Amino acid sequence: MRGWVPLLACPTVWIGVSCVPMGRQQPHRKRVRHYDDPGHVHELTFSCYGRMSLLTNDLWRGMLSESIDRAMNGQRYGLVAFVYMPEHVHLVVYPRREATGIDRLLRAIKRSYSYRIKQLLVSTESRLLEKLTIRQRPGVETFRYWQEGPGYDRNLTGAKTVLSAIDYLHLNPVRRGLCASAIDWRWSSARHYAAEHIPEDPLLPTIHGLPSESFDPSQK
Repeated sequence: MRGWVPLLACPTVWIGVSCVPMGRQQPHRKRVRHYDDPGHVHELTFSCYGRMSLLTNDLWRGMLSESIDRAMNGQRYGLVAFVYMPEHVHLVVYPRREATGIDRLLRAIKRSYSYRIKQLLVSTESRLLEKLTIRQRPGVETFRYWQEGPGYDRNLTGAKTVLSAIDYLHLNPVRRGLCASAIDWRWSSARHYAAEHIPEDPLLPTIHGLPSESFDPSQK
């Protein structure tokens, strides 16, 4: 796409990059505000309900990729990087011209995907459907694939900060012992930045990179 260039992020740990611990859901998460400042890249993290390992089969991960692609196009965002972990998702996104708010982007990703998973569980009469059906009050039940709340949203500015965040996310599967190298984990954008002219994986979302007119790699 004209005007969009990929980041040349290498799989290296950058010292000083902070990450919100994902071990327990903190009460303040529901009060997270999304600051949609023009030109800011966003690092987003959201979890499966109850931190359950629901993203462990290729079909469901491929369906998530489809939902992300549709949401990126519909809400006018570019996807810079991503990592699917068994129980949570990391996205690095960039607002294009006339983009909607981050809250609408997240809603577009989560709702359509959750609906498709529910229909799949119903059609197969899966026992998992019961585990993901929450009784809110007598007579009212809700299917919940994603953990309630906005998750984690960090605004990123400057080349160093963005590249560091991407490299840190790409190494998550390595730190968890899921693979030996970042590029060995299929469910991330690490391979996209490690080599040129790699064949596209139909089960992964489209990587747009960052707009060249708005991102100067020499920024501090």
